[in-house]
Amino acid sequence: MKLGGFSLSLSVKDLATSKAFYEKLGFTVYAGEMAHNFLIMKNGDTNIGLFQGMFEGNILTFNPGWDTDASPLTTFDDVRDIHQKLGEQGIEVKADAIETEQGPASFSVTDPDGNTILFDQHV
Repeated sequence: MKLGGFSLSLSVKDLATSKAFYEKLGFTVYAGEMAHNFLIMKNGDTNIGLFQGMFEGNILTFNPGWDTDASPLTTFDDVRDIHQKLGEQGIEVKADAIETEQGPASFSVTDPDGNTILFDQHV
């Protein structure tokens, strides 16, 4: 499966403190807003999202249709196809926001160790 761009979505207690910490590691903000309680930061091909008060725990995030720069890919596996393939393999979907036959949609699963994996397609 072609899962698209990958990032780690971190649930943070204090967005400003976390932003300052990750800047010391060489990350820079390229999306999001402090006023909306989230920032997307980048260091080379590594992406992290910092989210304050939006969810509990950390989430592995895949973005079908995007590369690591959030640029559209010409070919990719649609989130609906990924959803179907995982279901066929017996993987239970935990959160499902697929309401259309094309375009943006998302769903999540939980791995055997309780880690949430989000498949979030924006195109």
